[in-house]
Amino acid sequence: MKTDREKPVVVVRRPRVHRGGHHGGAWKVAYADFTTSMMSLFLVLWLMTQSPDVRAAVAGYFRDPMGRERYTGNSASQGGGTGADLARLQGNRTLMEMDRAHLRALGDRLRRDLEKTPEWARVKNQVEIELTHEGLRIQLLEDSAGTFFQTGSSRPSAGGAALIRFIGSELAALPNAVVVEGHTDSRPYPSQNGYTNWELSADRANAARRILDEGGLRPQQVRHIRGYADTQLRMASDPFAPSNRRVTILMLLASDSAVAGGASAAAETPVSPSAGAPGAGSGGAPAAGDAPKAGR
Repeated sequence: MKTDREKPVVVVRRPRVHRGGHHGGAWKVAYADFTTSMMSLFLVLWLMTQSPDVRAAVAGYFRDPMGRERYTGNSASQGGGTGADLARLQGNRTLMEMDRAHLRALGDRLRRDLEKTPEWARVKNQVEIELTHEGLRIQLLEDSAGTFFQTGSSRPSAGGAALIRFIGSELAALPNAVVVEGHTDSRPYPSQNGYTNWELSADRANAARRILDEGGLRPQQVRHIRGYADTQLRMASDPFAPSNRRVTILMLLASDSAVAGGASAAAETPVSPSAGAPGAGSGGAPAAGDAPKAGR
């Protein structure tokens, strides 16, 4: 009789039954979904940092990829942009950023150079240099004694002329257009022949323009000479404050320079007295009989 050790070992092999289809590539679908989600997230984050024009162009492209809305009168700004429109907008945005960087560097250099002049300690609180949405703005703020222009006159002081001439030499480093503006306070100009704050503000702006030209600013860079009188007070709470009397020199961004250069002269109506206007003497100054009031 055989013992337990001598009994044969029986191995039963049962075939495996596959229930359902093959799942070896399921991970690829999950990975594709994950990648798509990440790309969507990055696209949203990128759009959040873009300008409204770029966002509108992207929205227009997804709404009308073939650009058919152009035939119905829509444009990229209305949401009907194409890929070419988006590229153009991105290029314009890059150029504008570069232009702002150039103007910011010019403002920093101008401030450093002015700090080296002996007059800077006396006028540093009356010169403002800032980069705005329009461009580089330089404001020369008057005080009660008349730092940059003689009181009640469009004749610049010696120190004021030297400073404006120096600014002109610095601004000539860039080709951007320049706008010169004159402002006064709300104190009426004491004249009997019709010479008012309108003429005074325009004459001072034009006098500053001539000095800028002497400093090296090219005549074709000047786009507008504007006289605002007291319509744009710097300190509206104190209409008679001396700092309301100022000359502003604005170097425009390149895009604004192109628009200004192509605008018709009739679009701007700067106030400036004619050569034979009453009360205007040589260089736009008031006639000798007009005694300027203190604080003008």
